[in-house]
Amino acid sequence: MRAGPWGNPLLLLLALALVARLGQLQQWSGFQESTSPKNVNSTLTFFMETYNNNSDDSYLFRVDQLLQSQVQLTTGVEYLVTVKISRTKCKRNSTNNPWCPIQSKKKLQKSFICDFLVYTVPWMNRYQLWNNSCLDA
Repeated sequence: MRAGPWGNPLLLLLALALVARLGQLQQWSGFQESTSPKNVNSTLTFFMETYNNNSDDSYLFRVDQLLQSQVQLTTGVEYLVTVKISRTKCKRNSTNNPWCPIQSKKKLQKSFICDFLVYTVPWMNRYQLWNNSCLDA
């Protein structure tokens, strides 16, 4: 009577090692949901400073809603983030307050949904915006 392929302990051990290895690869391949609010917040701050510095708008924008945040470990940390940003009541050169209230006047309201990719080396306080696209919300 034959025990089948799993009757051989060496073959069983090899199969278990292969399954464990594939599980490790799947666990760290690509982006995962981000679970570190502190690092996401510093990434959002960097993005908004960059966005506002490059914007021609008379008013500052700020994050209105975090829609999605994913992280990938490479030589640093990559954040792939989707946010809704909205125009605030603060004029560009009047303040650098990140908590300016969102614009309430109907004709001045403006929002975008932005996807961006930031590469960071947080332990060196280094950030780079690698990709950014915003569409009207």
